[in-house]
Amino acid sequence: MDRRRFEHLFVEVSLALGALVPRYPLWLRLRELSWNPEQLGRDDAIGFLDSHLEAFLADHELALSARSTRRLRRRIARFDPSHPTPYERMERLGADNG
Repeated sequence: MDRRRFEHLFVEVSLALGALVPRYPLWLRLRELSWNPEQLGRDDAIGFLDSHLEAFLADHELALSARSTRRLRRRIARFDPSHPTPYERMERLGADNG
């Protein structure tokens, strides 16, 4: 699935915050935790949210409420990288017409 789960994690955390999460530092943090962002699994993404997201966000002077974190966790848990996201579907439609 390449990096689809990492991309989804990045987008969903950014949406939950209402601000862009620093992408490269997120990538590096996952690597530091011995998770390969290129092959990030569901359990790894959830493990990051549960155990490391709060500290990562604090390092970048960002924070999520407990409610937002629970919603984020549900969205990450439900993501299936084998199905295209709505954005990817629209991107394909644009490519077909261009």
